[in-house]
Amino acid sequence: MAGFILGTKSGVSQKFTDSGARLPYTKIITSPCFLVGVRTHDRDGYMAAIMGTSTTKNLKKTTNGKLTKAGIETPLRFFKEVRLNRFSKSNPVEVVQKDGKDALKIGDVEIAIGQELKPEVMFVLDEQVTVTARSKGKGFQGVVKRFKFAGGPATHGQSDRERAPGSIGQSATPGRVYKGKRMPGRMGSQMTTIKNAKIIEINEDSISVSGFVPGAEGSLVLIKTV
Repeated sequence: MAGFILGTKSGVSQKFTDSGARLPYTKIITSPCFLVGVRTHDRDGYMAAIMGTSTTKNLKKTTNGKLTKAGIETPLRFFKEVRLNRFSKSNPVEVVQKDGKDALKIGDVEIAIGQELKPEVMFVLDEQVTVTARSKGKGFQGVVKRFKFAGGPATHGQSDRERAPGSIGQSATPGRVYKGKRMPGRMGSQMTTIKNAKIIEINEDSISVSGFVPGAEGSLVLIKTV
């Protein structure tokens, strides 16, 4: 089944299997998560599902209008659009009409705009999923922290060059620095995808996946089937 849902990172914990192996996992809060809108081939040129999750106190008027049009009273904070074309081969997804609204038909399940997405409907235990989240931002960092450079020696007249990157190019030819050279700069705060994570627990309002998920607690997480 083509499964997809939005959530927020709750925390990291661990448990032990029957054989005694340690299994770290990340818990993701998926309630509330609503289907806010649907993109169609005829209207938009592609198929996609627009989801919203988490709540907020400061709701913009434009966002409130979209939620009111979808029939959602919960003030949602995060929104994400997921392309559905990739599910068309093995797990077909269709756009149908349900109670006068656009709805997604995934197998035998129909989810209309304004309805809440439940993890027990979208996923099954031990299913492999892809998890996407934004990693923690570290700010402007040097090459030692950013790329694990060794730095220079602390002696031989280099007492102030322990964390310097060293030479960054040749003298005459080519007379410039190559593109992609590893140098100091902004670190983190990038969209990161973890593949082949396994679902180890499904609750009514949360889902737990094996391993570690990027980002800080409370950040947006997208889970979808491989």
